[in-house]
Amino acid sequence: MGSPHFDRAYSDTMRQALASHHDKDAYLHAAWAGADSSPLVRQHFSVANEATALQMLAWSDYVGRILEVPLSRTQVANGFRGEIDTYALPDMIYLDSRTDPMSQLRTGARISRDSLRDYVFHVTVEGIAETVTGGAPQKSTQFTPGILALDMSQTMHMKRPTRARVLAFFLPRAVVEAAIPDAESIHGRVVAYTTPLAALLRDHLAMLYRDLPAMSDTAAAAQLRICVQLILAAFQKQRRLSDSVRTVARAAMLGRIRRYVQDNLYSAELTPDKILSIFPLARPTLYRMFEHEGGIYAYIRNCRLREAAEALARPPAVAVTNLASSLGFGSHSDFTRAFRRAYGIAPQEFRSMGLEWLPG
Repeated sequence: MGSPHFDRAYSDTMRQALASHHDKDAYLHAAWAGADSSPLVRQHFSVANEATALQMLAWSDYVGRILEVPLSRTQVANGFRGEIDTYALPDMIYLDSRTDPMSQLRTGARISRDSLRDYVFHVTVEGIAETVTGGAPQKSTQFTPGILALDMSQTMHMKRPTRARVLAFFLPRAVVEAAIPDAESIHGRVVAYTTPLAALLRDHLAMLYRDLPAMSDTAAAAQLRICVQLILAAFQKQRRLSDSVRTVARAAMLGRIRRYVQDNLYSAELTPDKILSIFPLARPTLYRMFEHEGGIYAYIRNCRLREAAEALARPPAVAVTNLASSLGFGSHSDFTRAFRRAYGIAPQEFRSMGLEWLPG
């Protein structure tokens, strides 16, 4: 884990801030460990009083405990405006940061070297923040007004191409996972302000960052916890909606596959592999979709047996051997045994009985 560069010509105030910041085993957890008996611990950090060429370096040293901040010579030479107000409670940390354009990353290497595994909920209230999570080359929709969820045990790269003000709520992993099933899946997701609940949260956040500095510790703690409850509720609701959407999508996909099977009963290529090559499904997903049918192989076989029964019951008469072959059965005897198991009668006998024998 990186250490601050005390050989740099920082001010005494900056040296003290960096030393205090990095001497803690996990600075975000200091308040959670009961280090302070007051209901709220407040801290302010700024690089404004450092020499121009040291401002970006001081910022990088300060946040370097948990994030990597890429530096450019231009940024270092031109100076950097950055400040953070921290509000620490025993069960959460709230940060209000204002910065010039910059980037910050949480890489796999950094994750392997530290113990921070919290969830962070980001809210950009001024400027733009764009975040890439995982290996996908796609931007998060954080530039759409809303709340971005990040799992600090997973990688991310946040870019602030403009001067920005970003609020961040650090919550212990156990708290989030108790509230949101499969919480790891919310990494990189955004709850937009498009529902009454999210709109209420937006208004509460606006009040929070405007009025929090002047609030008493007790009032500030209460308002911060209300925000956290609203954030978790918003992601709970999104998760339930996502589950509903997946259920509907799965039902639609199941219908498409059923139609494909019905349309291709006489095709020798009607196999699970062929279905997987046409539909965007993983093999285990396809198998799970047809578990109640006895599996995808059983479903195809039963559909073919039903088609065989209908073909035998309607004119013109078709030879059983030809029907068995055209419907993919390996031999006449295989077809006869399968047909008898399904309908309790041999195909030849069934043909003379009529379609009324078919189960509804």
